[in-house]
Amino acid sequence: MSTTPTASAVDDTAPRFTWRQRLALAVVPLLASVVIRLLGSTLRYSVSIEDPEGTEFSPRTIYAFWHQCLLSASYRYRNRGIAVLISRSFDGELIARVVENLGYRPVRGSSSRGAVAGLLEMGRELTDGRAVAFTVDGPRGPRFVAKPGPALLARTQGAPLRALHFAAKHGWRLNSWDGFVIPKPFSPVVLRMAAPIVLPSAASDAQMEEFHRELQRRLDNARDFAELQAAK
Repeated sequence: MSTTPTASAVDDTAPRFTWRQRLALAVVPLLASVVIRLLGSTLRYSVSIEDPEGTEFSPRTIYAFWHQCLLSASYRYRNRGIAVLISRSFDGELIARVVENLGYRPVRGSSSRGAVAGLLEMGRELTDGRAVAFTVDGPRGPRFVAKPGPALLARTQGAPLRALHFAAKHGWRLNSWDGFVIPKPFSPVVLRMAAPIVLPSAASDAQMEEFHRELQRRLDNARDFAELQAAK
């Protein structure tokens, strides 16, 4: 049995919440996870993988996608024990409880708070043989700009990194920083997954920068491909 610490065990700086926030935390995650399961069960996913011999899901792999795809991704990869890096804010706490109800392992930390501790814990998840996932432009953007966390983790762990994108043919796009997409019931959803990229642990800073640029390119290409296919 794994002895990997849970999110609460590694998060020793958890924020305190007001009684209204505590009430929301008690109610919203349960309702949201039920709604996601109900909505997700109606979606019609199609999968396009760039490498012909690739599989949609592999253990000990780093997955990176844009924040706006979170709902489609959460349902598609539910109940697989994937570790997800989530911020320590109130919004992050809501998301953490929702994805935990969907069978994920929330790890607390972000690019702005607890970044080092969060990446270390994600590394331990990979060491234990689990996959990990990043909303790579989260938690607050800018939209479609990849942050360095997944690339740093790929170098320290030697794990393959895969970019992916979900595009819904019919959906609601929120007026939020990420343009969050809620697929409409029974909508086709295209998943495009790029070929994996691997960065050696001895990579130089220049190689690291090129690796990060390549991740950005693959994320952009996956988005363009999926959105074009979904629009047909």
